[in-house]
Amino acid sequence: MAAARGVLYVHSAQPALCPHIEWAVAGILGVPVDLTWTPQPAAPGALRAQAEWEGPAGVAAKITSSLMGWQRIRFEITEDPSQGSDGARHAYTPALGAFTATIGANGDIMIPEDRLRNVMLMAAQGRAVLEDELDKLLGKQWDEELESFRYAGEGAPVRWLHAAV
Repeated sequence: MAAARGVLYVHSAQPALCPHIEWAVAGILGVPVDLTWTPQPAAPGALRAQAEWEGPAGVAAKITSSLMGWQRIRFEITEDPSQGSDGARHAYTPALGAFTATIGANGDIMIPEDRLRNVMLMAAQGRAVLEDELDKLLGKQWDEELESFRYAGEGAPVRWLHAAV
């Protein structure tokens, strides 16, 4: 399987969840994980952490599946494109749920043709507003909700996580 790398941003989590998040990520990467948790100014009482990771392609999706069940967490995880694999961006917020997008080599969100055709058909039939549906495909709502959490994390420490091979 191709080697991949990316970044995990835990934008906000209750302190009691932090060790569980580390255990979940460690279980997927196969190595101990000890994140540096700092206060999240955008959510008083919550903590934030971020880590760069390396591992097999598909790790970001596995981490997303593991973390999104806890509901009282906000996070994003990216996976850079690697040989034979597209990149990915996953985001989760309690209010919106999960968002996943394929990321091309240049960093742009790549929307599959069938999804574009579907929203065009919905708009043509008057069942949706095209611009609103395109915003959903691009993750605009997640970006808007997470922006204050991203800004609050600027300058936070970053740790590297390497998967067991």
